[in-house]
Amino acid sequence: MKQEMIAMILAGGQGTRLGVLTEGIAKPAVPFGGKYRIIDFAMSNCANSEIDTVGVVTQYRPLELNDHIGNGSAWGLSPRYGGATILQPFASSKGEKWFEGTANAIYQNIDYIDQQNPEHVLILSGDHIYKMDYSKMLDFHKENQAKLTVGVLPVPMEEAPRFGIMNTDSDNRVVEFEEKPEKPKSNLASMGIYIFEWETLREYLVEDQAKDRVMQDFGMHVIPAYLNSGEGSYAYAFEGYWKDVGTIESLWEANMELLDPNHSLNLSERDWRVYTNAPVVAPQFIEETADINNVVVDDGCYIAGEVHDSVLSQSVKIGQGSVVEDSVLMPGAQVGEGCVVKYAILGEGAVVADKAELIGSKGDIQVVGYEHIVGGPKNDGEE
Repeated sequence: MKQEMIAMILAGGQGTRLGVLTEGIAKPAVPFGGKYRIIDFAMSNCANSEIDTVGVVTQYRPLELNDHIGNGSAWGLSPRYGGATILQPFASSKGEKWFEGTANAIYQNIDYIDQQNPEHVLILSGDHIYKMDYSKMLDFHKENQAKLTVGVLPVPMEEAPRFGIMNTDSDNRVVEFEEKPEKPKSNLASMGIYIFEWETLREYLVEDQAKDRVMQDFGMHVIPAYLNSGEGSYAYAFEGYWKDVGTIESLWEANMELLDPNHSLNLSERDWRVYTNAPVVAPQFIEETADINNVVVDDGCYIAGEVHDSVLSQSVKIGQGSVVEDSVLMPGAQVGEGCVVKYAILGEGAVVADKAELIGSKGDIQVVGYEHIVGGPKNDGEE
């Protein structure tokens, strides 16, 4: 039976720009917003868009990510109707093993996609924070009888040189793609979200592998090939919050933005929920002496000190006499007694020992990695 569209989430990134936060886990598995992981947003968007078959392509340090995703049931993705399938690199008869790029990752999973028999394939990144109804993008794709539709986000023109830019005509048809141009002709930045007609994409990938074997990346190779061949390629403009949290600064900033009650990314919205696979823990416990202001607090936390303008994940502990400000504490992070933590990110299970100081600033966020320990009253933390 033919499916209209399935999703393929590319979640194998190492996330080197996140430093010690991704020493042991893939970037899409990094905690976010108190109770979520980054990949929850792409997964939830699929579920809310009524896409019930999702392939998750993993590669770097996948164990925690694989455990988190499971079969997709936490997102309402029933295995009976497709669910979520973890797709890891494997040694094939042609000698391939590791994915060498976004397009190559799809090529190496052709057998899985063929089994689903889709008319269209939605390609997503697993490391962006946003809410998006992919069904509206599919409607746009079908209305234009497109072979390829690229999700684009209008950005300030001064920021456009940082992105891949899609130049379009009056009908939103892509006529030119510029990769990080010095003098961009438009401000339509690629979001790394693609809808392909599967039959056409399959032909391109298979033919390339039989000849040149150069079609490794969608942005660098596939999109230019489509444009050169005159395939119907269109830009779908997204309006809403979207953030690539691939750096320490952007990850910290995205968490801090959740503290603004007027922020456009509403994680409490009932009509478009963000789901996650989180363990059940005891309720939070806040001592009477604690001083808390403008804080996101998840379950299982113990707070005895002062916390201001911060995001606390599950099972965080903050001891008496400690001050935590403008910081992000991931699951299981602990701050001892008499500590000062400002402008920092504490990774999962990280420990700030009694009387230690970890003080950063905007643009210089201090970071403590997974189960790392900061000790001593004048310790400046770990980069």
